[in-house]
Amino acid sequence: MSGTAVVIGAGPYGLSTAAHLRAHGLKVRIFGSPMASWRENMPAGMLLKSPPAASALSAPKDGFTLNDYRRRTGDTPSLGEDGQVPIELFIRYGLWFRDQLVPDVEDVRVSSVDRQAHGFRLKLSSGEELQAAAVVVASGLTGFAHLPAPLAAAVPDGPSVLSSISHSSQHAGLSHFTGRRIVVVGGGQSALESAVLLKEAGAHVQVLTRSAHARFGTAPTAGPHWQPDTPLGRSWPLHAVVNHAAAFRLLPSTTRLRLVKRVLGPCGAWWLKDRFEGVPVIAGRHITGAAAGQGGVTLITTATDGRSHSLEADHVLAATGYRVHLEALDFLSPELRAGLDRAGGYPRLGRDFGSTVPGLHFTGLPAAGTFGPVQRFVCGTSFASPRLAASAARRCG
Repeated sequence: MSGTAVVIGAGPYGLSTAAHLRAHGLKVRIFGSPMASWRENMPAGMLLKSPPAASALSAPKDGFTLNDYRRRTGDTPSLGEDGQVPIELFIRYGLWFRDQLVPDVEDVRVSSVDRQAHGFRLKLSSGEELQAAAVVVASGLTGFAHLPAPLAAAVPDGPSVLSSISHSSQHAGLSHFTGRRIVVVGGGQSALESAVLLKEAGAHVQVLTRSAHARFGTAPTAGPHWQPDTPLGRSWPLHAVVNHAAAFRLLPSTTRLRLVKRVLGPCGAWWLKDRFEGVPVIAGRHITGAAAGQGGVTLITTATDGRSHSLEADHVLAATGYRVHLEALDFLSPELRAGLDRAGGYPRLGRDFGSTVPGLHFTGLPAAGTFGPVQRFVCGTSFASPRLAASAARRCG
């Protein structure tokens, strides 16, 4: 079948996929605001949890890694093997990658995708309609932000930076919380780094976590030298996750979902530990109730022994991660979504990232349920993009 390939999303996975599709000589249209989630939903001053080696987008030819960008543009001094990558640097790199390989990204929203006899019909927010032989959903974290049920019940109109409960993905900066009492909910990198940024901005911050204590990882080059290096760290399990994602999909679905949740699970980056010193942690508790009003938030927390305590704050920042649920992708028609087989909320994908709707592919976080935790990281583009592009080329070419 000859036709156009459409990529929905212009973050790392969308840009990488479009670059590989172009290398196959396909007609490609890519829609979205370039690097939007990184520019709009991550606070200024944040550092990537991933080291430089794990922060490169995948290109169909050499010369387009993060370090290549820095060498060619003179942007910032050497970061070192275990260096921390500022979010601002990564955004500049992503936009440079776009300029070099996918310069015609269309900053237009896809309103709907419907199935038709020979592919798909799309409608854009501009009013344009088009047909495509293959569609790639690379919309990143959009729509997947998770809020624990008690917090969600306290804000029926949804979390917001303007209300007393928000999600960490809704903040481009945290300096406006100076002098306020903030409770950060969560135990992962987003929670612990948000707490540090809030402390450094002059907020009165506490971290509330279900874990027994705040956890931090080790440097990527730490660990026994007899274990293999990977972009995400030195260990045999990480070697398997990073280098054998194709085999990951052959595991039973319950095993895959358990590993996606646990491998590289909630913890702070090794370099954050010293900066976190002095942040109060309320550990071993989960939220069982919440009441929000103009005066702030009251949380009811319960420990493992059943004892409950109340906690008051001016604002609660929920750094409680993301959960894939395909209903959030409301640009896909109900018929399309009904045709998608799922496992734990994730779409079931074949070896080529194709779903059970022929021609409809998923990459990035929605693909983690099939190919493992590496799809949660930028370095996963090197596995996903060439395979997906080859499949779409066969369908479109």
